[in-house]
Amino acid sequence: MDGVVIRKAVREDCASMLELIRELAAFEKALHEVTLDLVQFTEDGFGPSPVWGAFVAELNKEIVGISLYYNRYSTWKGKRLYLEDLVVTERLRGKNIGKLLFEATLEYGKANKYTGMVFQVLNWNEQAINFYKKYDPKFDDEWLNVSIELK
Repeated sequence: MDGVVIRKAVREDCASMLELIRELAAFEKALHEVTLDLVQFTEDGFGPSPVWGAFVAELNKEIVGISLYYNRYSTWKGKRLYLEDLVVTERLRGKNIGKLLFEATLEYGKANKYTGMVFQVLNWNEQAINFYKKYDPKFDDEWLNVSIELK
């Protein structure tokens, strides 16, 4: 899409990024599960010990998409990049913005000598599944997702 700029996220992008994360959660019918606030989100990405990085897609000075990632380690494969969220605002989906963000993240991984990139996709999100299939992924139906909330 003409006019779209893909760049590394900066602290000032956090509010817009969090709005896109909420938009994704609403699309996934799980908005009530987003408990992260802007202060914590900003600190986690730009504080003294950042745990995530991101690329943003900007159009006319508006953040319209994000690719948020973090480090993961596999004792079998080594350093892996974990793609937590790939989000494009609903009104601009299907215009290759997600492709630009995804490929920027892949290039970041290659340039920084990661051995691969891993991520999840909901089994009902056929549009996303078909998008990822263009990159020759390995879908895993053997492992179960597990999480424990720390209170």
